[in-house]
Amino acid sequence: MRKLENSELERKSIEDFKQSAKTPITIVLDDVRSLHNIGSVFRTADAFLVEKIILCGITATPPNKEIHKTALGATETVAWEHYDNVLDAITTLKKEAVITLAIEQVESAIFLQDFKVDPSKKYGLVFGNEVHGVAQEAVALCDGCIEIPQLGTKHSLNISVSAGIVVWDLFKQYHY
Repeated sequence: MRKLENSELERKSIEDFKQSAKTPITIVLDDVRSLHNIGSVFRTADAFLVEKIILCGITATPPNKEIHKTALGATETVAWEHYDNVLDAITTLKKEAVITLAIEQVESAIFLQDFKVDPSKKYGLVFGNEVHGVAQEAVALCDGCIEIPQLGTKHSLNISVSAGIVVWDLFKQYHY
C-alpha cells in the first residue's frame, strides 16, 4: 500500500463544492462553546456535502481564527446561518418540511443503528451544549430523538464526535 498524495485525491474546488448536489441534512448547533468543536463540525459537514449548518445562541460564527484552525477552510464551502434562539431555527426547519431530530439521551429515543433514513426527506440534526446537551424545550419541539448507544462509563461524547458519527450514518444511508 502507498499513501495517496493530496494531488491524487480529486478534491473539489470551492466552486465545485457549491455546485454539487448536497446531502439533505442540516446540522443545528445550539450554545456550543468550543470554537474547535464548531470548526470540526464544519469540516465534517464539508466531507459529507451537508446542505447547511445553523449556529444558534452563543455558538460562535465565522469568520473566526479559532474556528478556522479546525475547519481548515470548510467555513468557505458549507452554507451556514445564525439564529439567536434554537427554537426559532427548529420551527423554521419544520415549516420547510425538514424532519427535526435532537441527538440526545431521552425517553423513547431511537438508537442510531435502528434509525432508517427516508431518502425522500430532509433531516435537521440538533446538537446541544457540551455540558447540558440539547435543551428540553428544543427536544420537545423536535419530531424525534436519536441516541448514540454507548457502553462505557461516561455515556457522553464530544459534540464534534457525535456529529461525525450521526452525519456519517445518515450520509451512508443516503448514498450507499
